[in-house]
Amino acid sequence: MSVIAVVGAQWGDEGKGKIVDMLAEKASMVIRFSGGPNAGHTVHNPYGEFSLHLVPSGIFYPHTACIIGSGVVVSPSVLLDELEQLWKKGVNTSKLLVSTRAHLIMPYHIILDRLEEQAKGAGALGTTRSGVGPAYADKVARLGIRAGDLADKEGLLRRLRFVLEQKNLILTRIHGAPPLSVEEVYDQLCQYADRLAAFIRETEPIISQAVERNEPILLEGAQGTLLDIDFGTYPYVTSSSVIAAGAFAGAGLHPVKMDHILGIMKAYTTRVGAGPMPTELGDETGERIRQIAQEYGVTTGRPRRCGWFDAVATRYSALINGFSGVALTRLDVLDAFDSIKVCTKYKADGKIIDQFPSSTLQLERCQPVYDEVPGWQSPTAHLRRFQDLPPLAQSYVRKLEHLVGCPINIISVGPHREQTIVTKAIL
Repeated sequence: MSVIAVVGAQWGDEGKGKIVDMLAEKASMVIRFSGGPNAGHTVHNPYGEFSLHLVPSGIFYPHTACIIGSGVVVSPSVLLDELEQLWKKGVNTSKLLVSTRAHLIMPYHIILDRLEEQAKGAGALGTTRSGVGPAYADKVARLGIRAGDLADKEGLLRRLRFVLEQKNLILTRIHGAPPLSVEEVYDQLCQYADRLAAFIRETEPIISQAVERNEPILLEGAQGTLLDIDFGTYPYVTSSSVIAAGAFAGAGLHPVKMDHILGIMKAYTTRVGAGPMPTELGDETGERIRQIAQEYGVTTGRPRRCGWFDAVATRYSALINGFSGVALTRLDVLDAFDSIKVCTKYKADGKIIDQFPSSTLQLERCQPVYDEVPGWQSPTAHLRRFQDLPPLAQSYVRKLEHLVGCPINIISVGPHREQTIVTKAIL
């Protein structure tokens, strides 16, 4: 059996989509286990360029089953839009399944996400306002509506009336917003139910059978470890468990031994939204990285905050997830720099620390302590073997490998599948 979890090692946007798209060629199944349409995976392949928010990145191989697991919150409208885009490009989606236990993002979730962010003013978290947080809140509060509920339209209407009565009180009395019509929301859900019925299934037996047959399975994470609801920079985090351990519950997979936990990390650091980021560069260098890499959010289009590689934070991610290997992405972005910095420690309150603090307040006081290394100033996008990289690029990769404490199995030097150096085969 080969069960591989693919997990972001930083604050998301590390390039998981490309890596999953590449590895899925040899996988029988790809399971998305967390997040919602607040996550965007950009994929470049022979079909074209795609921004996937819900559909697993293995969808481009007709032999690979793709499952949206129970840990994902699903926006029916976003999912249908993605399917339309895939169909237009000739992508076969017949092996896509949505867990009956996946919760739905409802119209009131999106409205409340926007209103709650506005109400926080300067203290806003910087969410994508796509309704993900409120949907997870309702899941925990036992007010959620799940994909499987769409199959029982009579029961769906009863459930919707009960939930919407409470949501309308919040909308009108707390936020001064107009109430939502039960009939209009129900009619919309019925349309979704008719269009998505073929995809919604009890996925747990299907996954279990694949495990019993020892089939290669990829578990696709969303966001990154530093945004995890428990282990991220709380409260500036996402609403789900995005680490490798969360894959079991989010996919509906019993706790078997994972053969490989692959962390995905950029050759530098980015973050979207509010919250501390010790290596953030608010200068020309940060803007230069952003422009070279086109660091703008897939979901929102917002410019990402850019900075040098943070080994303290990434080493913490390796500890939490138990990475057995790492894929290093966007190495080519640094090709033109004559000097590159790597954060190896923090300085806070007059002390040097090498552990990632659990307190966000302490992290806000942390200043990076850098090692500076010479850049290789030579293009790498055309290279396919590690030994063909410029010696200084090889040295940089080895330095990150040593600092994070994990072998680097894959190096990405561009957005396309073929722009990849594999130092150790994963599948």
